[in-house]
Amino acid sequence: MRHGMGRWYGAAGHRAGFWITAFTFLISMAFTTVPTPLWAIYQREDGFSTAMVTVAFAAYAVGVVVSLFLAGHLSDRFGRRRVLLPAVVIEVAAAVMFLTSTSLGVLIVARAVTGLGIGMVTATATAYLTDLHTAARPRAGRGRADLVATAANMGGFAVGSLASGVLAQYVDGPLRTPYLVFLGLLVVAAAGVVLVPETVSPVAPRPPYRPQRVSVPAEHRPAYFAAASAAFTTFAVLGLFTSLAPGFVANTLHHPSRALAGLVTFLVFAAAAATQIVLRRLALRPQLATGLVLMCTGLATLTAAVWFPSLAAFLIGGILAGAGAGVLFKATVSRVLTLATPEHRGEALAGLFLTAYVGLAVPILALGLATHYVAIRTALLAFAAALVLICAAVSRRLLR
Repeated sequence: MRHGMGRWYGAAGHRAGFWITAFTFLISMAFTTVPTPLWAIYQREDGFSTAMVTVAFAAYAVGVVVSLFLAGHLSDRFGRRRVLLPAVVIEVAAAVMFLTSTSLGVLIVARAVTGLGIGMVTATATAYLTDLHTAARPRAGRGRADLVATAANMGGFAVGSLASGVLAQYVDGPLRTPYLVFLGLLVVAAAGVVLVPETVSPVAPRPPYRPQRVSVPAEHRPAYFAAASAAFTTFAVLGLFTSLAPGFVANTLHHPSRALAGLVTFLVFAAAAATQIVLRRLALRPQLATGLVLMCTGLATLTAAVWFPSLAAFLIGGILAGAGAGVLFKATVSRVLTLATPEHRGEALAGLFLTAYVGLAVPILALGLATHYVAIRTALLAFAAALVLICAAVSRRLLR
């Protein structure tokens, strides 16, 4: 494809393409947390209940799960760029939808569309970064690619919530300006993806389409499912801070600032990204153990902060839980990449993200619904206890 306009495709080298892809991954993930500090405004201006907030949030996770199941693995067949570029365009469409209306129906659809794009972005961008890094530095290990991929994932969540909270607090049009800013960034990212060289040749003859399946050697499946269970718990923790946590801060802890709501989420995801960097030289097993301990400790602290209201304890618990979730998720991605064969890397990662995003949707939706029947602190206690039990159940297999 080197004639006409096609000569521009893949014009960047593998090294530049690696960083363009990392930027695209970061901005795409950041866009998903733009609504986080805005939920309180939607509730006040449009009368949304807490349950409706969790439904809108769950619509995103459902979109991700559907996308991962139907399209998250297709980059292994059709090429990384050929999947990543349409995924970013879908995110652009979602941003436009957020700008058209603040009604609940439009928000739910926009969140679902966001999820459809992100389901394609996560597995594709992670595998793309690994491919580009290997092509640019064939003698180097995979460590940098793993680190950048997971840092872009968690760091994107942090950047999106903080930027949105600050814009909502200090700039006119709090329900429009954040989306306008990220619409522009997504357009820039899409233009950049066009320049990234393709790393996968389409399969010929083209095989019949099939939905997602987990492709891991049989002898590694117990370890794979243990890693997937750990990813489930990490995303359940992180989902708490992109859905209901700002409400806890505003209502239970009585701190209604939009900027503070964005800052809380930023600190959690910044801790997740920072821990990945600080502990990157640890062997895989110590990373997994550290992640489990930090996340469980953070959940306990967070629960105590709601039972005995304390903003400081809530922030400390959030930082600990976020740090643990970050390093644990990075370690699970590394574990899955180690277990999967190169030709099935996209499928294995899509399966991991599929399980993770089920964790993002189901526990949070259950928590939101539970608040209608029991006190918030009781619902949070049950939520935290369930996640700790899952971690305990898989820890032996995970650390083996």
